[in-house]
Amino acid sequence: MKDQSKIIAALLVGAAAGAALGLLLAPEKGGELRDDIADYVNDLVSAAKTKAQETAENIKEYSNSKVDSVKSRFSGAVSDADDALGEAKAKAKNASADLNSAVQNA
Repeated sequence: MKDQSKIIAALLVGAAAGAALGLLLAPEKGGELRDDIADYVNDLVSAAKTKAQETAENIKEYSNSKVDSVKSRFSGAVSDADDALGEAKAKAKNASADLNSAVQNA
């Protein structure tokens, strides 16, 4: 995921540099050129914000799914431990009853 972000960032930087050079070398008046550059930069900033929001949402969804998975596993482990404890108590009770019976019969 980090490599993909680096590639996207490099692509955006390259596109911005290419567009800036294209605008600077184009035969336009200075004011129009500055307006074009400002518009382009605003578009890039908007695209970067959108990508950042999408990435943040993806990270949030991923982390929530992992938290839910851990909660589910923990809940299952607790349930298994409760079952094992119940079985151990039942066996101990049966062993105690058998021992009491053996003592009374002896």
